[in-house]
Amino acid sequence: YKIKPYDKILEDSKNTIDYDHSNEEIIEKRRKKLGIDGSLLHNKNSEIHHVNFIEKILATLLSKVSNFVPEGGIWMNTQRPEWNDANNALVGNGISMVTLYYLRRFVNFFNSLLEKTDLISVEISFELNEFFNDLHYALNNNKKVIDSSISDQNRKKIVDSLGLAGSNFRNKIYDNGFSGTKSAIGIKEIKDFTKLLLKYIDHSIDSNKRKDKLYHAYNLLTIKKDKISVSYLPEMLEGQVAVLSSGYLSSKENLEVLDALKSSKLFREDQYSYILYPNKDLGLFLDKNTIPTLKVKNSNLLTKLVNDGNKQIISKDCEGVYHFNCDFNNANNLVNELNQLPEKYSELVKKEYNNVLQIFEDVFNHKEFTGRSGTFFGYEGLGSIYWHMVSKLSLAVLETTKKAISEGDRIIIGRFFDHYFEILEGIGVNKSPELYGAFPTDPYSHTPRGRGVQQPGMTGQVKEDIVSRFYELGFVVNNGKITFDPTILRKSEFIKEEKSFKYVNLDYEINYLDLKEYSLAFTVCQVPIIYSLSDKENIRISYMDNSDKTIEGHELDIESSESIFNRTNLIKAIYVSVMK
Repeated sequence: YKIKPYDKILEDSKNTIDYDHSNEEIIEKRRKKLGIDGSLLHNKNSEIHHVNFIEKILATLLSKVSNFVPEGGIWMNTQRPEWNDANNALVGNGISMVTLYYLRRFVNFFNSLLEKTDLISVEISFELNEFFNDLHYALNNNKKVIDSSISDQNRKKIVDSLGLAGSNFRNKIYDNGFSGTKSAIGIKEIKDFTKLLLKYIDHSIDSNKRKDKLYHAYNLLTIKKDKISVSYLPEMLEGQVAVLSSGYLSSKENLEVLDALKSSKLFREDQYSYILYPNKDLGLFLDKNTIPTLKVKNSNLLTKLVNDGNKQIISKDCEGVYHFNCDFNNANNLVNELNQLPEKYSELVKKEYNNVLQIFEDVFNHKEFTGRSGTFFGYEGLGSIYWHMVSKLSLAVLETTKKAISEGDRIIIGRFFDHYFEILEGIGVNKSPELYGAFPTDPYSHTPRGRGVQQPGMTGQVKEDIVSRFYELGFVVNNGKITFDPTILRKSEFIKEEKSFKYVNLDYEINYLDLKEYSLAFTVCQVPIIYSLSDKENIRISYMDNSDKTIEGHELDIESSESIFNRTNLIKAIYVSVMK
């Protein structure tokens, strides 16, 4: 598959991919000769093109940046949605703030790695280095525009510069492949680029804050000759999850988002949880494809077609209501029919061509059609809870709670706790079978309005729930050392009476540990970790040779941490005294 050049994407952003059949034949021949390696990218020297870690990260980052629309998001112009296929009709017209929020997190993480290296420069492919320089120049050359809101003309100028840089890079590789030549790029250059990029991203995040203190998730772009304008869609849950995950907002701002979310149309009281998109009145079927009479009367072309009895574009029913040709699927059908009208209408067509297209868009509003997220009431549609997204929300809130804890404002921390545990209680596993609509421990993807859970099967929700659980338990790894910091763990989690803890050890044997009251247990790399409430904070390591070691505080030493990670089977159990 090959992405079309930038000028072709501008012409038709919904049709941007070509399939290269001749290239497929070359790849198939290579596969017969080399096996699966024949599918990998080869350079001019007929060698597999090898790159380092920095180049892989840069290639991922730069491809997104080349589709960046300032104050709008990342342009979804490669004939596919993101993970949210319920928004698949946004392809081409859609720009994703969701991707931009996560891109900010990605860039921040990348920066943290760059800060740790002693390298001054690294070698990357000559072609990618050129791509990097083109993007850096484009952002640097226009950086003054982010001091205030960006005009549609300046937005088009920036999008053109970034889009052409991506297009030129792609076409070089499509036409000639990688040369195999490497060139040095300075670590400082990369840092300067990412710092500048963060300024653009942060400016866009600020401009996407709604009046109700929520944030836009997906936007729409309209392209004209010298302008690109941005318009907005209704609120969506994933926009709030993504902006909370971005790391950009302060604790106070994160709390504002959560308060606004709870007060919004996205909160579903019967399930005490959050829907993906707010409910809306879709209108009756018989009200669709109805052209307002005034619009017809104000158009000489449409009026004449009706009077002449020509039904190629428009017809009038027995009740005097006007409709577009019922065979039209979209504006392309209208354009084709306008071009095929008899010669006597040619002058009117020239004069009213754009006007008729605008009337068509006013009637059908195709530009704002998102896909099933705007038309269905089930299957991740309107009024539907998608449990994976609720778990993503809980994880994002947990991260913002940890941030607030590190800052130490007890009032704000308490309000974060309230939000987190409310969201947690709304998730299926904590519900009764009657309310959930199934066994609460069974995985289901979503809950439509007025019904129990639907569509059984595993989703990515499991991942978020496991990560959240370790956050709650306070299990963290810092610089290779295991830390136990259960600040978020509720006292109610600790058992009230003596119980037995069952686990599988590193010899694949089922073992049992006797737990005292006010304790709990879990395993890390099959080593039991036992928490007990105490008046002091320390860790006792119990070894297989029956010896013990006590460490003050709540952090294991590097040697013990490595022993657990490497599964050396030297440690029998870790006993952690947790402050009451």
